[in-house]
Amino acid sequence: MASQKINRTPCSMNHVEQYLADKLKERTLAGNLRQLTTHRAPVDFFSNDYLGLVTTGALASLMHPLLNDTTGSTGSRLLSGNTAETEALEHTIAAFHKAEAALLFNSGYDANVGLISSITNRSTTILSDELCHASIIDGIRLSQCNRKYKFAHNDAHDLADKLKKYKDLGLVIVVVESIYSMDGDMAPLSEIVQLCEEHGAQLVVDEAHATGVIGKNGEGAVCALGLQNRVFARVHTFGKALGCHGAVVVGSALLKQYLINFARPFIYTTALPGHSVHAIRCAYEYLSAHSFSNEPLHQLISFFRMRINETNVKGWKDSQSSIQALVVGDNEQCKLLAGKLQQAGLQINAILHPTVPLGMERLRICLHTYNTMEQVDVLFDCLNRNL
Repeated sequence: MASQKINRTPCSMNHVEQYLADKLKERTLAGNLRQLTTHRAPVDFFSNDYLGLVTTGALASLMHPLLNDTTGSTGSRLLSGNTAETEALEHTIAAFHKAEAALLFNSGYDANVGLISSITNRSTTILSDELCHASIIDGIRLSQCNRKYKFAHNDAHDLADKLKKYKDLGLVIVVVESIYSMDGDMAPLSEIVQLCEEHGAQLVVDEAHATGVIGKNGEGAVCALGLQNRVFARVHTFGKALGCHGAVVVGSALLKQYLINFARPFIYTTALPGHSVHAIRCAYEYLSAHSFSNEPLHQLISFFRMRINETNVKGWKDSQSSIQALVVGDNEQCKLLAGKLQQAGLQINAILHPTVPLGMERLRICLHTYNTMEQVDVLFDCLNRNL
């Protein structure tokens, strides 16, 4: 039977539906209503496929034939979903990131929420960078700790002041990202590690946008700086440069055993299926190969920064990563500019409030190994004409 469309009028809405409609109307009037779309301009300057493993088909070619063609794992890992392949992959990932142990999660969101919410108690103090990802914010919200504070973005002095203030009140956990998803800048990890050691705090680093991009083989910023033995826990996600799905927490064997017992997003979630485990393994084999190099990506980043220095366009964030942000500062103007770039064949999205703070609306440009210098030139020519 064909489905029948039901038209809801204000009079026929119940109280919950009226609340939902009012909230959506507020967002529409503010010019920041989110909507799904399948439309894509030809040139990709917006996805997180930094190494091109998805776009170029490189990962798919490594995965055939599949070693495990199962479509589901049948249960959580504590019930029926654990496999020898999964455990072997965790050993491989731990060695790659120079950690004692690793534990797979179904997404970066699950990993951050599970890790941060489970390792704290009411006497814990959490200090997080003010620009941390929503998954970190939600993990902090779900934690039991009563003291939850933010420090100014990448400001080691502000962090030092707060560490001095709270160090005698119990366990202190500091949470940062190595590369920030909206600004593209890197945390001053060496300074932060030093401060944490001086004040007896433990450090958690989300390496989502550094995995595959930073380090000779994409091990991440912590390993690239030689800090792996001085950081309590790291989160590496697979849905960006690795072109897969899922995430991993790397740290001590004790931390892994604790998370197996206390991290609710791990305990109560169906395990990743065999084909996902196989895809992740293939992605790590790709990074570990002698032929792997992320240097072409860094050359393109350098060229992009050179073009920024040659233009009169203002508002660029300082970034040496794959993420380049141009702050426009207005929802409508930001959407209008993104539309003109898309008309020119460049897929670049407007990032609006509340994803970023009010007045910090921006274009978020992602660079990939398959982008060309000619495409970057087209982008800057278009920006110069429209700004």
